[in-house]
Amino acid sequence: MEIRNLCKTYGEKKVLSSFCADFQPGKRYALMGPSGIGKTTLVRLILGLEKPDSGDMIGIPAKMSAVFQENRLIPELTIPGNLRFILGRRFPAETIREMLVALSLTDCLETPAARLSGGQQRRAALARALLADAELLVLDEPFTGLDEENKSRAIREIDRRFSGTLLLVTHSRQDAEALGAEMIAL
Repeated sequence: MEIRNLCKTYGEKKVLSSFCADFQPGKRYALMGPSGIGKTTLVRLILGLEKPDSGDMIGIPAKMSAVFQENRLIPELTIPGNLRFILGRRFPAETIREMLVALSLTDCLETPAARLSGGQQRRAALARALLADAELLVLDEPFTGLDEENKSRAIREIDRRFSGTLLLVTHSRQDAEALGAEMIAL
């Protein structure tokens, strides 16, 4: 993926100004910088959720998956229901089960997402993103609300299951290092 002279403003506030970067396939990158610098805006542009004011994005993969700052689960559906909503009914049940075991989510399979703890919701959002068929995985502060044990589980599953290009948005140098991501300052 090549990003050339990307610019984005909201009203009078310039969020991105002539941002350039090359992201190589299969590599991991951590977008780092203070709050408000444009990290989330950049990934929203890459994901096609917003349009840039100017600049070019070349080679953006067609298959993308993301964990946003919000978990974006359907509140009345269970974890399996949320996964099936995105993955489809034909997605292998055994693969889903393996992921739920790996992320320690088997004790709450019948609970609607609205009644899950924040950490359970976060792990469900991670499971959904990791099980999707994607060439690009965007993780925007993916470990928010996770204790160290569950964060370690999540990192192991990311390492185990995803070999495409990864863009991590984080304030944590430790998280970037744990994922083996090249750090890019915005």
